[in-house]
Order: sequence, then structure tokens, then C-alpha cells
Amino acid sequence: MLPVRLCADVVAGKAHATRNLRDGLAEGIAFLEQATGKSFGDSRKPLLVSVRSGAARSMPGMLDTVLNVGCTSTAVRGLIRGTGRPHLAWDCRRRFLECYAETVAGLDPAPFEARLNELIAAEGVESDRDLDSEALERLASDERKVLEDDDDGWLEDAGTQLERSARAVYRSWMSERAQTYRQLERLGHLHGTAVTVQAMVFGNGSPSSGAGVAFSRDPSTGAPAAVIDVLFDAQGEDVVSGRRTPDTEAALARVLPAIADELRSILKRLEQEFREVQDVEFTIENGKLWILQTRSAKRTPRAALRIAIDLVHEGLITREQARETIAGIDLATLVETSLLPAQPAITAGIGASGGIAVGRATFDSGTAQRLAATGDPVILMRPDTSTADIAGFAAAAGIVTAAGGRTAHASLVARQMGKPCLVGCRELRIDTGAQRAQIGQAVIAAGDWVTVDANEGCVYLGRGDIVTRRPEAELAEVSGWQQPHALKQDATS
Repeated sequence: MLPVRLCADVVAGKAHATRNLRDGLAEGIAFLEQATGKSFGDSRKPLLVSVRSGAARSMPGMLDTVLNVGCTSTAVRGLIRGTGRPHLAWDCRRRFLECYAETVAGLDPAPFEARLNELIAAEGVESDRDLDSEALERLASDERKVLEDDDDGWLEDAGTQLERSARAVYRSWMSERAQTYRQLERLGHLHGTAVTVQAMVFGNGSPSSGAGVAFSRDPSTGAPAAVIDVLFDAQGEDVVSGRRTPDTEAALARVLPAIADELRSILKRLEQEFREVQDVEFTIENGKLWILQTRSAKRTPRAALRIAIDLVHEGLITREQARETIAGIDLATLVETSLLPAQPAITAGIGASGGIAVGRATFDSGTAQRLAATGDPVILMRPDTSTADIAGFAAAAGIVTAAGGRTAHASLVARQMGKPCLVGCRELRIDTGAQRAQIGQAVIAAGDWVTVDANEGCVYLGRGDIVTRRPEAELAEVSGWQQPHALKQDATS
């Protein structure tokens, strides 16, 4: 891990930071090579790495990640030789080129997306997951040609790829979305991010591979049951980006039951170890489970209250510790909501952050901010859950997306903000240029009133009647903790 103290100096381009960055990367790669038995940029047993952020406070989706770093043409041949899977090798190559071009080189991703969509149409398949190895090789070759004008040696130099990827992660600390997030969450005291380099494991290698995110408890409701999202034959960015709608725990249990059991066991162990609800990223490589990282889970205010009480009852934390976990919640305004719909729902989706919201439809963050400033509540409706929309999230009363899952980074942010959020509305078609959405025969224009019920996973036209109630039993219990004699008792009393 490269330290936080390098962040500001790398962003400022100071000479000593360049030297320290290169020394740290060389030391880290040497360690990974020894630990894995692979070599970075090798033609026989190539080591590929991910370059991730590591701030002192979790900032989900706000800082950049670059996967498959080191995937040169030489490494592609090595992957094919070592794994016997050309599909895996070429998929990693094209993924790296696409990610590096956008995240590191700062290029417009539109030409890459257009070429991919053209290829999908020409091959007569539904998505990139259905492309064969020959098609992926052609895709990677076409993408390489697009990038040749911007190539100063990095295309085939694993070391250059690594250093520039690390710099990009450091630079993302000063991105607009990261600065907005820190302002909203009052994290101005943080001074930067660390950079973590990890050996890659491949969720895109076979039908018994995949990537996902899991919570040890439901972060929306607080229910004491694991929440697991997984995409088979995919890499982690596919899950957390919000561009695709993942499968659930039921699918994992059906396809890989032993992995589902192992993951549930690990979630329980991690929660008991950290005495806190955990948010875990994982990869499955050829039927083997790898845990990439774990952190405290973002949750809705209502879920935070229930979880704090449950952890006390289970003996994992004391009452005083529980009070600390909910210290930032305004309990006086905490309510549960339900809806009395006057008409049938026009679409259904996945409740990523519970609650009900009524507002005027908007289709981009800028409009959401402007309309909210006039005093009207707004519902932000987007094709997917993108962390680039964080300012719009903050302005909106609720969020609806066509794609994405409960574990996408933007869904985590919505929960932390306490915003009702409905994702994966497959029937929803959004035309941001025309500022309208269509669901079947129903058309929603900008400014139309809509109601979002993220508890039940439904969207309604018009302004629904909302019923609220306070969780009196839980609030009464917490109130009892505030008595001096109660604070002296631990969770086992």
C-alpha cells in the first residue's frame, strides 16, 4: 500500500514523490511476485494487478480503480499459455484498454462503447459476456488502434501502466465527485488517499466464476439476513458501477451452493470480528472464493437504529457503543413510511434504500439541483446508478434507475444519505436528451409528479398518500440506554 502522505505531493507533481512512488511500487510488485509465483509483464506466468484507493474513511465509488494492470500483448500470450483460456486473456486485455483510456488517459469512452455495441450487434448476441474469444481479440485490436495516437510506450510497458494508474488513483482524490462527497459528509479533515495494489483474481474466467458484493445484514432495513449480489463471468467493476443489474443470493445458491454457504459463514465471522455490519467485495475464480476487502457498511438511518439494537441484544457491542453508532441520527425525526396507492404501479424494481418519496421527475443532476432549489421535491431518474450523480442525489427526494443493484456504489451513497432508491427497473427507458422516460405505454415528462416506494419496489404516477409512523419500541429502548444506570451495563446484562 502506498501511503496517504504521498497523495498531495503526487498530485502536485513533486520530484521526490515520483521517486518514492516508483520505489514503493517496485517493492510491492516484488512482494506480489514472490507470493504468487508470477511475474509482472511475463510471457509465461504473468501477474496482473488492480490499483485501488484506500482512504481513512470509506468513500464508495468516489475514487478511481484500475483493473487488469499489466495486461500487455505479451501478458495476453502468457495468460493463454498458462490458463488455456483465450477468452479470459482477451477479455482482460480489452477491459484494461477501456478502463485505462478513460480513467488514466482521460479519453472519451464513447468510441469504445460504440465499437463494443457494434460488435455485439454484428455477432448477434445480447451482451459482451456472450462474445467469443475471437470477437474479443478483434475488439481489443480495434481498441488498440484507437489508442495508438496517445501511446508513448504505455500500451506494452507494464511498469508505465502501473505508475500511471497509481497516479490516476491519487488524482481522483481531487475529482469533483470526491470533493462533493467529502463536503456532504463533512470529511474536509481528510488529507488524501492511499493506493493499494493487489494481485488480480479473475471472476470473468468461466461459468463457475464471478464477482459480487455482500452485506452481513440488510443495510436498507436492518434485517439480520445477508444481502448478496453477484454477476457470473464478470469482474468487480461490473457490479459496483451500477451499469448492470446483478443476480441475488438465490442465484448464487443455485449455481454454486458451496460458495454461497462459505460466503455466508465468512460474513458472520467478519461481523463478529469487527462487531459491525460488513460490506464485503468478493471474487469467485473457477469455484474458489476470494475476499477482496471488507469495511463497515453504509446503511439507512432506520436500518442503523435496528442494527444497533440487535447487536446489543446479540452481545456484540455494549449499549454505550451502540449509542455511538447512531449518534449522528436525528431520532426525533426518524419515521417509517408506507404508501396508500391510488392506482397500480407502472414499474417494479429493487429497493436499494428503503423509504417513500414523492417529487417531480428530473433526468439529470443539474436539473435536479435547480428544481430542488425552487422548493419542489424531485425524483432523479437515471439509466444507471452512477457516483457522478452525487450532487443530484443530495438534491433529490428519491432516486430511480433502470439498471444497477443494491450493492452498486451509488446505492451505498443513497443509503448513507437516507434517500429512497429504487434500482434495476428493467422496463424503464430513459431518454436524457428528450428529458423523458417511458414505461410500457406510460410516459413521464420532466416535471411530472411521481411516487417512489422503495420499500415495495414500485413506481407510481402522481402524488401518492404516505402514512408515517415512529418506531416507538426501538426509540423507547434507546431512550432507556441514556439513563446513567443503563450505560454501566454491557450487552450481556
